[in-house]
Amino acid sequence: MSIATANTPPVTTRARLFRRPSTLWLAVPGILFLAFFFAFPVARLLFLAFEDQETGTWTLAAFNRIVESDVYLHVLGITFKIAGYTALVSLLLGYPLAYWLATKPAFLRGRLLLFVMVPFWTSYLVKTFAWMIMLGRTGVVNSLLLGSQVTDRPFSLMYNEFGVMVGMVHAMVPLAAITMLPVMLNIDRRLVQAAQTLGATPIHAFWLVYFKLSLPGVTAAGLLVFISSLGFFIVPAFLGGPQETMLAQLIIVQIQQLLNWSFAGALAMLMLVTALVACWLYDLLFGISTVTGGSGKESSGTTRLIGLFVLERVAWATAWIGAAARRLVGPKVTARTLPFVTWTIIAFLVLPTLLIIPLSFTSSQFLEFPPPGWSLQWYETYLNSPVWIAATVRSFGVGFATAIFATIIGGFAALALSRSRSKWGTAIFAFFLAPMIVPRIVIAVGIFYLFAQLGLVATNTGLVIGHTVLAVPFAMIAVSAILKTYDVQLDHAAATLGANRVKTLFFVTIPLIRGGLVAAFLFAFITSFDELTIAIFVSGGINTTLPKKMWDDMILQLNPTLAAVSVVVFLLVTAILLLAERFRRSD
Repeated sequence: MSIATANTPPVTTRARLFRRPSTLWLAVPGILFLAFFFAFPVARLLFLAFEDQETGTWTLAAFNRIVESDVYLHVLGITFKIAGYTALVSLLLGYPLAYWLATKPAFLRGRLLLFVMVPFWTSYLVKTFAWMIMLGRTGVVNSLLLGSQVTDRPFSLMYNEFGVMVGMVHAMVPLAAITMLPVMLNIDRRLVQAAQTLGATPIHAFWLVYFKLSLPGVTAAGLLVFISSLGFFIVPAFLGGPQETMLAQLIIVQIQQLLNWSFAGALAMLMLVTALVACWLYDLLFGISTVTGGSGKESSGTTRLIGLFVLERVAWATAWIGAAARRLVGPKVTARTLPFVTWTIIAFLVLPTLLIIPLSFTSSQFLEFPPPGWSLQWYETYLNSPVWIAATVRSFGVGFATAIFATIIGGFAALALSRSRSKWGTAIFAFFLAPMIVPRIVIAVGIFYLFAQLGLVATNTGLVIGHTVLAVPFAMIAVSAILKTYDVQLDHAAATLGANRVKTLFFVTIPLIRGGLVAAFLFAFITSFDELTIAIFVSGGINTTLPKKMWDDMILQLNPTLAAVSVVVFLLVTAILLLAERFRRSD
């Protein structure tokens, strides 16, 4: 033993050991949990597509049925068309909104972002209910048009493709904007200034520099919106007609009405393969890391030349349109175009839900605008109903339990991945992110089949497990965002002073990232509280959750009690988001 080795203090050895990248063990509980309650049920559901339910033998009959019938191929085409249009329009609306937010100072951006976050986290049921009130034949839009004598008869705005697209885009624009914003915030605006210094016009500098650098965020948003739209069933079920039936609706019918697991598995495989192919093509072009705001892959060769040519043509066309607009309306008006567009988009996101509030105080037995009188009777109906209160209490209980487990699992996974340089880190990260990528209807049906055999259907335990699977990615991302700015040298200092890994974790790391943990807890709670897909299959009978109770009532008939419940849910989500934002800023 050398003199230098002999004189090395034990605490230095402890600190050196502490710095070894061996933290992936923290992700093991989450890996095991997702493996058994996510990967295994989904894989099992897909294998059912090749199994004959009567004989138990292997068969391709379910896939032959899909290929041979025009109905299922037609529904597949409708699903692709609606998902594609939704992604395109969401990007067109989400990009200026994200760009405008990125130009604001940090303190102001955090407050303005609530106009995007609140619609994003508001229940799909509440948003769909709002649009049913807006677009109905006696709804807000037709009432205003008839009252102002723009038309002498109501327009057909629901139960068609227009209604579906409005509801889908309204639901997906916040997701697109939130996905693009982190990439835009990382763009150095001095590059745009440098391009203008070298002779580029502001419009050419934007398209050839700024927009090109923001493309990873654009493509990531398009991917997430497209995949999320593939599994939609709430919006087309209430705002669409038979011609807008989507694949997820067929899967629900095969399970709940026909109990045809084999064919449901084949439809689920069709949807999952579509999502995975989209992810593969995206990763091939841009890199999957950009989904969470990372840097993308740089295109090269012919692809790069074609892209630059297209951007140059777009820049010239935009410059020509901008010059023509300035001549027609003046430079001051054109300078206000972006704020006007963004506030219009924000109004599109926020106003439909806000209009439910006055309707919840109506004295009428029906939903009509404007309300003929004011009353609290529908809040009294909600508060005095044992069924509604039981559903609300159950949603709260399941939500809190889900938030605890998801925060623990997702928090430890985020900590493990932030400290490790293992070659398995990327694969583990993708695995934890998978419940966000796999269509939710596929996860729900797979979990339902597993829980039916384990006796967990119609139990709170089953709901908590299913909701935790969906909430873990959100919790992990929330904690990961805080860990990006965490100074790991504080942990090293604790190790130097004699603390082991466990003490350092619980007495140094966790207290310093508590704001992120609280935000993760609140996001996981909202994910559970608003969740419907798992609840449709796992919750049973009268002992249901609040979203499932709303779903059942909306199918039967729209009534003012639903408006009162929607207001309660909306205000609760808003309060939780304000609380999460406060903790995020205080960290």
